Amino acid sequence: MKKYKILFLFLTGVFAINSCSTNDLELSDPTQITPETYFANEAQVQAAVNAAYANLQTIALYGRMMWFMNDNMSQEAMEAGGMEPNKAVFLYFTFNSTTNWISDYWDSCYRGINKANFVIGNASIIDAIPESKLSNATKLKFYAEARFLRAQYYWLLVNKFGDIPLRNGDFTQPEGKPISPKADVIKLIIEDLEYASTNLLEKGNEDAGRANKGAAQAFLGKVFLYEKRYEEALVSFEKMKGYDLEPNYLDNFLEETEHGIESVWEVQYDLTLGTSAKWNSNVQGQGQNHATFRSQDYGCIDWSGSAPSDDLVNSFEVGDNRLNYTCYFAGDTYNNGNSTFEASNFFVGRGWRKYQNYYKQPNEVQESGINAKVIRYADVLLMMAECENERPGGSQATAVGLINRVRARAGATEGGVFPLLSTTLSKEQVFEAIVHERKVELAGEQVRFDDLIRWDRAATFLAGTGFQVGKNELWPIPTAEISSNPNVTSADQNPGW
Repeated sequence: MKKYKILFLFLTGVFAINSCSTNDLELSDPTQITPETYFANEAQVQAAVNAAYANLQTIALYGRMMWFMNDNMSQEAMEAGGMEPNKAVFLYFTFNSTTNWISDYWDSCYRGINKANFVIGNASIIDAIPESKLSNATKLKFYAEARFLRAQYYWLLVNKFGDIPLRNGDFTQPEGKPISPKADVIKLIIEDLEYASTNLLEKGNEDAGRANKGAAQAFLGKVFLYEKRYEEALVSFEKMKGYDLEPNYLDNFLEETEHGIESVWEVQYDLTLGTSAKWNSNVQGQGQNHATFRSQDYGCIDWSGSAPSDDLVNSFEVGDNRLNYTCYFAGDTYNNGNSTFEASNFFVGRGWRKYQNYYKQPNEVQESGINAKVIRYADVLLMMAECENERPGGSQATAVGLINRVRARAGATEGGVFPLLSTTLSKEQVFEAIVHERKVELAGEQVRFDDLIRWDRAATFLAGTGFQVGKNELWPIPTAEISSNPNVTSADQNPGW
């Protein structure tokens, strides 16, 4: 259940901290926020930290477009009758530098970074708050949350755009930063996550919905994995305490069972906090926009904008119970068991079950309060298996054991129709098993496209979809950024764009 009901209730003034310049933060009007007048007590610092979470909720990110962008590019999804053209461009790789959703993604991430930097860059002012008003331990926790969130936004950017402007919280520098190498961005992400891993609270001691130590450790391990620093990734993963797999796979995607033992990091939605601004927050992350449109967009008897693809459905092995937890088929019941899906309900013979509210109601009603799972422990186990398999001297048997933990929850048994894997598999066979397992375990969870890119398998798997090698590995830098930032020019544009 939702535990932290005030996570996204922010002070109105904090919403001014979006993509404002240094001058915007130093207006003489006493009704405007300035660090010197604003940071005076714990509530104000917490409100500024809270504001940095909100951009993850926006329509450009997990509120709506994160799902379409990634599920479509990975070909886990297909058109289902209601997919709008501005969503289908990601399915066929026909987007370009003027595509508004790419520009909004960029903008929303940088607004989130600027909100985090408003806390990080004003540490000297926050440090001056007396201990009686804000303890030093809590200050460190707030800095750690801000740095975790900054790392999150930079990670979203660097994996889609590569080299990007780097804003590190130094407000003495101009807002329009030049392009920095991807390596410099990754370096800052690692520094932020190492700090967060040290100073955040354990999951059991933190309010649900806030960044915690385990989330930072998992996120850091993921970054190291992408960088092929396998030993360091394992060290970070192995520090995680108190996590396990949910006995029931589907519990990861229901509203009533959020923040369970498998949950590592999720973006919070809560309809009780208000949704009146849900259509007004493509990028700003302000107002009452505490709903995601994912369920309505993907709903097979509602907007029907997406369906699980043929390739995805055909990837599940016989006996793998995740297929029926990922998809609805004709004959399945819904609406608390009071209704049954008919073949006519589906545009392509099935619909998404993950993240849908049909289990408890007859229709999607535009607004959904189901949180977006960004990292869960099954993902961590599979990343650990990959690190163990790839590291020098790694044990394939150990890697298989980690994979089998995930398969066993899906119904695999020793020698069964859907079997556990043999511990005698070769390194190459283990890798192929990981590729398969990540596809079916994490279907529709926005990881597949990045996996294909980092494994250098996109050219093969995405052949015939419109994907162009040497171009579509990255998104184009938005034209709006090139035209408005004097330090970014067309010469900085990504290859092929």
